[in-house]
Amino acid sequence: MGRPREHDDRTARALLDAAERTVERDGVAGLSLRGVAGDAGTTTRAVYSLFGSKDGLIAALGARAFELLREGLDELPVTSDPQHDLVEAALMFRRFALGHPILFSLGIQRALGEPEHWRAFLPVAMSTLDVLESRFERLADDGLLGERATRDAAWEFHALCEGLASVELRGLPPGVDFERLWRDGIYALVVGLATARTAGARP
Repeated sequence: MGRPREHDDRTARALLDAAERTVERDGVAGLSLRGVAGDAGTTTRAVYSLFGSKDGLIAALGARAFELLREGLDELPVTSDPQHDLVEAALMFRRFALGHPILFSLGIQRALGEPEHWRAFLPVAMSTLDVLESRFERLADDGLLGERATRDAAWEFHALCEGLASVELRGLPPGVDFERLWRDGIYALVVGLATARTAGARP
């Protein structure tokens, strides 16, 4: 019988929560393993055991962004209206970005950290994109994707979500009903996929 794990998933989540708070307050440069461990009520030994290093902890924060999005997609109800379901998926992305702006910057925009951090969580990012793409396969099955490939449509959807989140997090433009902006923008994209040709197919 093997030795029981000294540090479990609960400890890992506590450390990631503490690291997210630290980066939001002090930036990546202010991330200290001792400080994160103290904030999480554990020791630096736990950080090394679970993440290997400071770089490993930063990469895990980036991966967490996509893990949260994957969980959000999995929890969304699947209805008989795949276009409606994609609007709801976008609003889930919005809730993620507003609730975890640091994870959005680090994981989605790659505005923080270093290339080695991004490479470390790329597999998680791509597996989450696969789940999103499966939502577009439902559109394709119903003849609602026009001439687009499901992967292209998923990337277009992601790009619009990322752009809307960036604008909202900057508070621009002021006085806008952002939920309405998200609903209208995403709905226009999703409905337009059913009729629009790709640029290369235009006469």
